[in-house]
Amino acid sequence: MEPNPNPNPDLDRFDSRRSTVYARGGMVATSQPLAAQAGVAALREGGNAFDAAVTTAAALNVVEPMSTGIGGDAFALYRTADGDVGAFRSCGGAPAAATVDAVRERVADRSGVDPAEAAMPDDGPLAVTVPGTARGWETLLADHGNRSLSAALQPAIDYATEGFPVSEVIADMWTAAETLFTGTDARDEYLCDGRAPDPGDVMTLPDLGSTLSTLATDGADAFYEGALADRIGEAVQERGGLLAAADLADFEPEYVDPVSTTYRGAEVYELPPNNQGLIALEALNIAEELDAGTHDYDSADRVHYFVEALKRAFHDGHHYITDPEFEDVPALGSTAYAAERAATVGERAGDVSVGGPAAPGDGDTVLLTVADEAGNVVSFINSIFGHFGSGVVVPGTGITLQNRGSSFSLDPDHPNRIEPGKRPFHTLIPGLVRFDRDDWAAFGVMGGYMQPQGHLQVLANVLDYGMPLQSAMDAPRWRYLADGSLAVEDRFPEGLLPKLVRRGHDVVVKPASEFGGGQITRLADGVIAGATEPRKDGTAAGF
Repeated sequence: MEPNPNPNPDLDRFDSRRSTVYARGGMVATSQPLAAQAGVAALREGGNAFDAAVTTAAALNVVEPMSTGIGGDAFALYRTADGDVGAFRSCGGAPAAATVDAVRERVADRSGVDPAEAAMPDDGPLAVTVPGTARGWETLLADHGNRSLSAALQPAIDYATEGFPVSEVIADMWTAAETLFTGTDARDEYLCDGRAPDPGDVMTLPDLGSTLSTLATDGADAFYEGALADRIGEAVQERGGLLAAADLADFEPEYVDPVSTTYRGAEVYELPPNNQGLIALEALNIAEELDAGTHDYDSADRVHYFVEALKRAFHDGHHYITDPEFEDVPALGSTAYAAERAATVGERAGDVSVGGPAAPGDGDTVLLTVADEAGNVVSFINSIFGHFGSGVVVPGTGITLQNRGSSFSLDPDHPNRIEPGKRPFHTLIPGLVRFDRDDWAAFGVMGGYMQPQGHLQVLANVLDYGMPLQSAMDAPRWRYLADGSLAVEDRFPEGLLPKLVRRGHDVVVKPASEFGGGQITRLADGVIAGATEPRKDGTAAGF
């Protein structure tokens, strides 16, 4: 086992105790307290859970700008007060000029490699896809909210223009900008004399505040058409990318049918492809087939069988999941397929024959969950993927563009190969679960490829082991990595890790910051319970 490599161990300590939060009027759980307060204020002012979700997400664009924003994509799963269950996807595709050959040639020109050996870059202008967030916010409010986009954006505008104190974990994440941003405009917007802010430093983001004010006045059309769209296209193309203003003009969000399975009597809903929700469902189905949740919580058996279930789902998903408008995706979430995959699991860690896990590149994001007294329950996720996304900031706007295109393949035979207009394999998966007729929870665990792994572990904590919501978030986690190793936190019971090693797992200890960040909000019998991630700066706030 490797030692914990974290250079900032203070961020991995769990010295304080949180309790599950309870309320009746409404609840917002997310990764930054000021954003949660903005969402609660929206509820108090007559908004519903959808209004609070967009208000919170917009505020996070400012107070956690390395993780989210209008330069990225947005998704939701929800149960309305009328009892409808739905899924919303606001996710852009690759530029019209983005063919495998075109990207290979540009990568080769910049790096000097043979075009046939070129790989999709992790960041930079070629990793930029069409942002879906702004149109997504506006559409979700128009269809389900009580308030305007202008009202939803106002707290974010205030934080950006009047300033906000930077919270502790976010300050640590902000340091990515010191090396990622090379342009003077980006460094001037997001750094203080060339450095990331320290905890408690008051930051203003005036360019971003001005852009959000434009959207508040003119609506999302101002982002996808006209002068701002031209500036976005120019910023990408001047840096060697392929995105053009015309790519933005064609974008529209969509409502899709969620996919689901039953685990321990609860109905679990996820997003279908091009999102990785099928990985979570397949893992749950395999785990149930293996009776993984019947083992003692502190046993090596429990961890081993859940890991083996996830490993198979992870390989399957990363091989097959892509934009279904371009390729057929197998029914990975079926119980029949889970039975086949479970039959390959033994008492030792095994090889997986299908596909392969994602590349080592990973990301982080923001997740928020909201419930209101009317019965609306919303899981909302918003991301620019990697810390500060592609690293391309549109000059004078504060817009950081996502690097979601890094999930494409340049292998012309791969289902997820890049093609014009194609949406990439997407890590973002808000979650929804029905425990009983009037007992619903919005949940999720952010953090790139940690997301389905976090879904599996948090749901098992609640459904198999009866943990209160906050305990389910606090419990130590494991994570299957791209190189086949099994990362774990150092808080597992003494003696468990050597037992996993003897079973063939390549165990490495990693810092808590690498195990995602979850939120959960549950509405049952008129009472709303909420819990938040101890590994983040988050809070669950209700009234």
